[in-house]
Amino acid sequence: MPAPGFGQDNAARILLVDRDAAGCAALIETLSGCLVVPPVIAEARSGRQAADRLRAGRFDVLLVDLGSVADLSAEAEDAVARLVRLSAGALVIALSDGASVTATLSALRAGAHDHIVRPLGGRAFAARVGELAQRHGKTHALSLDPRTDERTERYAGFIGASNQMQVVYEQIERVAASTAPVFITGESGTGKDLCAEALHERSTRAHRRFVAVDCAAVPQELMEAELFGVVSGAMTGSGDDRKGAAELADGGTLFLDEIGAIDLSLQGKLMRFLQTGTISRLGETGVRRLDVRLICATSRNPMQLIAERKFREDLFYRLHVLPIHLPPLRQRPSDILVLARHFLERFAVEEGKRFDGFSAEVASQLVAHEWPGNVRQLQTLIHRLVVMFDGGEIDGAMLALADLDAPIPTTTAQPALLPRRQTILPMWQQEQRIIEEAIESFSGNIALAAQALELSPSTIYRKRQAWAELEGKKGAA
Repeated sequence: MPAPGFGQDNAARILLVDRDAAGCAALIETLSGCLVVPPVIAEARSGRQAADRLRAGRFDVLLVDLGSVADLSAEAEDAVARLVRLSAGALVIALSDGASVTATLSALRAGAHDHIVRPLGGRAFAARVGELAQRHGKTHALSLDPRTDERTERYAGFIGASNQMQVVYEQIERVAASTAPVFITGESGTGKDLCAEALHERSTRAHRRFVAVDCAAVPQELMEAELFGVVSGAMTGSGDDRKGAAELADGGTLFLDEIGAIDLSLQGKLMRFLQTGTISRLGETGVRRLDVRLICATSRNPMQLIAERKFREDLFYRLHVLPIHLPPLRQRPSDILVLARHFLERFAVEEGKRFDGFSAEVASQLVAHEWPGNVRQLQTLIHRLVVMFDGGEIDGAMLALADLDAPIPTTTAQPALLPRRQTILPMWQQEQRIIEEAIESFSGNIALAAQALELSPSTIYRKRQAWAELEGKKGAA
């Protein structure tokens, strides 16, 4: 093994902290086989040994198993924080063998850039490390080798061969057989319902019912009856006993989409159902025991819902056992044209028309678009194009007529009505104002503010330190 901090000039230097020698060997084989340039990997079996190696040399990436650093400090958060301080700006990724919200938050508070729950094997792990490196501006020699690429382009209704989707596919395969709750997050239109159905179809419960409830679409006064059922006469208009979604899913899977829309009182009853496995229909005194695998989803940031006291923290911990995050379409641009061509072919068949694909101009516009509505928005646009036109190649003029999100043309016809120019602050001051306001709104909790802003807490800490240095220089001038 080369000495830590030394190796080929273009090779990434990685320090792997893990007391499990077999686990280290597996990760080393994965990273060495999947990256374009094989990395120089050093190992440490304990927190103290890792600290010594960090003092002796520089590393680009630090992979830290949270269960292997207890000798450095009894608190994993403090141990990771010490290693972060010694890492000299390396990409720090915490690893653990189980999904734990507490472990994730502790690692992020300590300054880690992210937390990966194992097992996440093979190429998916290397892809995740490379993705994190790119996101945090540390792309040094961490690109995946395309020769090892065994990508799945279509999976359980999903379409996409990007690194992000490969990770999602592997997560589904790994957790589908479990009976533990799954918590799916992702913006509207990313396919949370597809993910839930894929988990059910690949589970041992696939032969039983999959029952889905859109919690945002059910009036709150009817939600308890919708979930747990109602006995005759318990509600106005309830003529006969009626099973709820949980009872209908007995032996199978219950999917609660937009679970954050459930009010707090009913969240308490859902918590009891998770703890006891029993329910009572509305108006019933007895209990019914059920065997249900629960999958939940939300398009909102769950930590923000907790901070706003709209979601019970204990319920979140109970549900957030196996988390899956679906990336927005703008973060996987390589999938956009693959999806667009698929939808064009599908809707052309449905409408009895023939199209010849997209012009170069249109392809460029599709890839560059932000897609706030994600895959659903892209699907709607392509459907609209197929209906509006008779066939041929989709060109810029056709796209302009069909795209309802096209920007409104600006005009200078009435310059007197233009707003008076305001003082423009430097970008770093605007960024500082946004971040400090977020921290204030969460009563000083940087971890929650970071979640709401979709940043790493370590990023906020570094920026605040940089701002303090800037202010100090201005004061000294």
